[in-house]
Amino acid sequence: MSIRYLHLDVFAATPGGGNHLGVVTDATGWSDARMQAFARWTNLVETTFLLPPTRPGASYRVRIFTPHKEIPFAGHPSIGSAHAVLLCGLARPVDGVLWQECGAGVLPIRIEGACDSRQLLLKSPQAVVEKVGSDAHPLLRAALSGIELGHLPPAFVAGGRHWWLAECADETSLRHWQPDHAAIGALARATDSLGLCVFARSSHADHQLVVRAFPAGVGLVEDPASGAANGLIAAYIAHAEPTGPLARGYTVSQGREIGHDASLAVRIEGDTVWIGGRTHTIIDGALHWSGQD
Repeated sequence: MSIRYLHLDVFAATPGGGNHLGVVTDATGWSDARMQAFARWTNLVETTFLLPPTRPGASYRVRIFTPHKEIPFAGHPSIGSAHAVLLCGLARPVDGVLWQECGAGVLPIRIEGACDSRQLLLKSPQAVVEKVGSDAHPLLRAALSGIELGHLPPAFVAGGRHWWLAECADETSLRHWQPDHAAIGALARATDSLGLCVFARSSHADHQLVVRAFPAGVGLVEDPASGAANGLIAAYIAHAEPTGPLARGYTVSQGREIGHDASLAVRIEGDTVWIGGRTHTIIDGALHWSGQD
């Protein structure tokens, strides 16, 4: 029996500029092994599987798989999955909000606008700054080799997942930086984190922050659009500069260094961070999968 399957472009500022996502819109009856086998076959950064909710108040349930393992939470798969839920009529928002059940709990996704201008924004898990400073780990300096640091010190931040964050002195330097991926991978493995996310402030009219993310902890070289990582960056900035120019929110540019063009909207409301953007449906078709369990 065929199942509706969507291939989405999440956080795209221009067509094809965002992050790929595959969505199986009805995974009822699928085993863990079947989901993993299909995610391995798609070979996308993440593939998601929609299911009926099991927790009170949830609109739907999503399971998120990389080609190698299931993960509890990620930003662009959450936004893309909510887009699929609305497109397929699988749940109705209540007061402009969908409630997504995932491995990180039941999280709200706010709907702004409609049709082609619609943006979905995810409430990021609460962030905790666990370590601060260039000497926070013996491997951190090697991972930051070749970069001039900015105002905020490097930090190890948790919120759904762990990331190392660092501010670069300026946008141009960050966009031209040639990172040592082996050093970032060593840091990720040693700290059981996703890897390193570096950001720089910008005076550009379309974005106020530039971000590059290197999730070596899940085997990726560079991510074109990182919802969860941007949530942690926003929380760190709001914590460190509560009255600064970025403390209420901003727009992020990410992915141009690897041929993408993502745009992420950040809203900061006190201790709450919302991360989101637009999603485009690229392929809407029927899935026929009889892969082995």
